[in-house]
Amino acid sequence: MPRELKFFQAIHEATRQCMEQDPAVYLVGLGVPDPKGIFGSTLDLHKIFGPERVIDMPASENAMTGVVIGSALAGMKPILTHQRLDFALLSMEQLVNQASNWHYMFGGQKSIPLVVRMIVGRGWGQGPQHSQSLHACFSHIPGLKVVMPSTPHDAKGLLVAAVEDPNPVIYIEHRWLYNISGETPEEIFREELGKARVARNGTDVTIVANSYMTLESLRAAEILRNEGISAEVIDVRTLKPLDQDTILQSVNRTGRLIAADIGWLTNGFSSEIIALAAEQSFESLKAAPARMALPDCPTPTSPALAKHYYPRAIHIASRALEMFGIIPGERHLAEPELVHYDVPDPSFTGPF
Repeated sequence: MPRELKFFQAIHEATRQCMEQDPAVYLVGLGVPDPKGIFGSTLDLHKIFGPERVIDMPASENAMTGVVIGSALAGMKPILTHQRLDFALLSMEQLVNQASNWHYMFGGQKSIPLVVRMIVGRGWGQGPQHSQSLHACFSHIPGLKVVMPSTPHDAKGLLVAAVEDPNPVIYIEHRWLYNISGETPEEIFREELGKARVARNGTDVTIVANSYMTLESLRAAEILRNEGISAEVIDVRTLKPLDQDTILQSVNRTGRLIAADIGWLTNGFSSEIIALAAEQSFESLKAAPARMALPDCPTPTSPALAKHYYPRAIHIASRALEMFGIIPGERHLAEPELVHYDVPDPSFTGPF
């Protein structure tokens, strides 16, 4: 029987196995030894490895990032965990000026094997300061790799690869993914950084997605299938390095492209995907490519506003239909009415 894990369990198992395999790996972050263990992803690891390797930290993100960078230069392999990406912004100087540049500045003689876990995404009225998806900011920085898994399998394999990478990796988790389940090997394994995954094969339109939007894109592909349109869904998995070949091969086959992002529209990941296709696959395009992303305003706290703020499967499918000259309203596309558009399903409970 295939073994299934939840997303948070896959992160937990990958962390434990990396720490068992290499004594240089240690875990540090605000709340990592807490009873809830950051959505369960660090639960009880301090009981296995002790307080020397599973370390709580003060609310001093910039200083602590400097500490772990120093330890990485000395041969350690820290996993620094933030309960919000928003909190990691306090350490941008350390990440952008220091961690990303050392390998280059010292001619490859020094490396910083650092993994920084950051949590993004909406839920329970988290609002403008606790749910921002700023992955595009980090993918803009030379020297940083940016990972965004969307399945338990990839959450484990990409985290192991990130820990073993000799240079800094930003590992971004969407809060809505923690309770999804998927087949995940028990043994330690690695997924290549910089390699996309074709989540669904198709022939008529390519949907390139990241993180939680991969799930929405797969739902959109089902809607489109009922309309006689075959959608190919590509989960980029790593924003940097970006697997351009897989994306372009798909666009060249289908001739149509939608980029679906969990972040904002302007200057975001979706813009990069559209630019890539325009520059290298322009002659293959049969319709203008489209971006599906957040509107350029702060994240709402109100559930009533959330319904109109976040793009969902129905919006992706509607945009694809327009590429075929079909007016979505004529098709009476429907989606289930939700009580809260910032809570994914009943199993996802607070307080975070």
